[in-house]
Amino acid sequence: MSTNEEQLEVAENEFDAVDDSENPEPTAEVAKTNLSKRRTIDNLLEERRLQKQLADYDFDL
Repeated sequence: MSTNEEQLEVAENEFDAVDDSENPEPTAEVAKTNLSKRRTIDNLLEERRLQKQLADYDFDL
């Protein structure tokens, strides 16, 4: 465990900044893919909920 007496030494240029222009990420494409996946999951959950409601429905009214 560290005590208050110990000092941590951190080199200022230990962490180099990453230039995003060298490796541009297609964030719009990733967002569209994530949205598409989310919509698919939402549709499956809605279908499951509706099937459960239909199964629980009392047809002997």
